[in-house]
Amino acid sequence: MNFGQVDNIDEVDFSIPHDHPDTDKILAKSKAKAKDLQIYVGCAKWSKKDLKDFYPKGTKNELEYYASQFNAIELNATFRKRYWAPQYEKWADTAPDGFKFCPKLGQFISHVKRLDGVEESLDLFAENASHLRDRMGVTFLQMHDNFTPKDFDRVKRFAEYWKFDIPVAVELRHADWYSDPKLCDDVFRVFANNKITNILVDTAGRRDMMHMRLTTPTAFVRYVGCNHASDYTRLDAWVERVADWKKKGLKDLYFFVHQWAEEESPKLSAYFIEKLNKKIGTKMKVPVIVE
Repeated sequence: MNFGQVDNIDEVDFSIPHDHPDTDKILAKSKAKAKDLQIYVGCAKWSKKDLKDFYPKGTKNELEYYASQFNAIELNATFRKRYWAPQYEKWADTAPDGFKFCPKLGQFISHVKRLDGVEESLDLFAENASHLRDRMGVTFLQMHDNFTPKDFDRVKRFAEYWKFDIPVAVELRHADWYSDPKLCDDVFRVFANNKITNILVDTAGRRDMMHMRLTTPTAFVRYVGCNHASDYTRLDAWVERVADWKKKGLKDLYFFVHQWAEEESPKLSAYFIEKLNKKIGTKMKVPVIVE
């Protein structure tokens, strides 16, 4: 993942900003108790090519092994290729109870049509992806970084159209979505009114995407490490923020770890899980990492 990559890592302020005031309001309305928080942590891919030494020698079914170590995956494969019901069923059958897939909406919807006239495509996606059954987590839409606020109406139509029994999160990348406070209020109000989760992106070169504004009691975080020592202290700060959100009423957390060199993602994810377990008393499995 090269989005937000920089050369001057040591000059980046990686501190997590204070929560937006609306975050407290959203969490207060959720009425979720601290003990009810569900946490899902994973990587962006399960491919052995990307994760290299994560898999024991002789592993034949990479998804099956991955799902034995983590409880979620950010399913980026669905971005470049349309999959039909049988493939979603196969994925669901491979993963154990409690595992969640978070499929990415296809590039035809986000990058080709750019949310214009995509109702039929959305219907088709939802129909097929529903075959993940209880292994469905949160699907997500990631817009191209040249998709600007001039198309605000398209975002609004998308949010109002999405009435499927599948929760959805949205990532808007162009900087102009965050530079104008009124526009930011408008788009996040649309998300909140339609129960759309906005995605937080923690990456070096785009600190504006750390707006810390939740629009549902679900937090969807895409964390991008830099293959740098700071990756771990940054995760320590996220543990503290999650602990705070848990007390305030966070219902679900989806936390996906990326790296510029993805082979280190499992190690970072395992670190985060272990720290969360110690901090908030969760009992998530800590993945086995072979040094």
